[in-house]
Amino acid sequence: MLNRFTLILFLLVMPIIGTACSSSSSSDKPAAGTDTVKVDTVKASAPQLPPIPTTPTGTAMIVVSKRDMMLSVYDRNSAGDTIMVAQFPCCMGKNKGDKVKRGDMRTPESPAGKPFKITMIQDASTWKHDFKDGRGEIKAYGYWFLRLETPGHRGIGIHGSTNNENTVPGRASEGCIRLLDKDIITLKEHFAYVGMPVTVQPEGQAPLPWELRARQRNAQ
Repeated sequence: MLNRFTLILFLLVMPIIGTACSSSSSSDKPAAGTDTVKVDTVKASAPQLPPIPTTPTGTAMIVVSKRDMMLSVYDRNSAGDTIMVAQFPCCMGKNKGDKVKRGDMRTPESPAGKPFKITMIQDASTWKHDFKDGRGEIKAYGYWFLRLETPGHRGIGIHGSTNNENTVPGRASEGCIRLLDKDIITLKEHFAYVGMPVTVQPEGQAPLPWELRARQRNAQ
């Protein structure tokens, strides 16, 4: 009698144990029809730049991209090929588009094939400006002001961002091109010269073919 009772009990319990084990193991698997995907985060690599020259070569040129908020410096290497030699984040005018009139808070864009030029390199370490934001007149230009010849507009240049470094990169200037204070020093001491061509591209302008070739040479 005991053996029969034990056998009946065993037959009743086994299906329950089997179901519980099956449920436990299936919970560790992906649901039907799904896959586990490994997502790789791809980080944009910094451009391969040559060592900073001791003094300006007098042959470099600047390209300012409103689209990318970057100021790039190009020059020729020993083989005579154009390469990128420096790149800095920058701040542009508050409003998009080409400058039309004084006070419109836009950065002027150079006509195709007619870059602006640096006409003066001025010590701006003591220059102040009132942004009408309650701070009054404050130092605002970093250490240097690279004044640009921008036909039809005056007072436009490339300068530092003392007391406004949090705006770089971005849109916050009244029309000038702002760099971080450390970057305007590097630009002035190692690359800039009077007569240096400066191309300012519109917002929709992607890098030109010659720029892409120059950057590819950097990676070689």
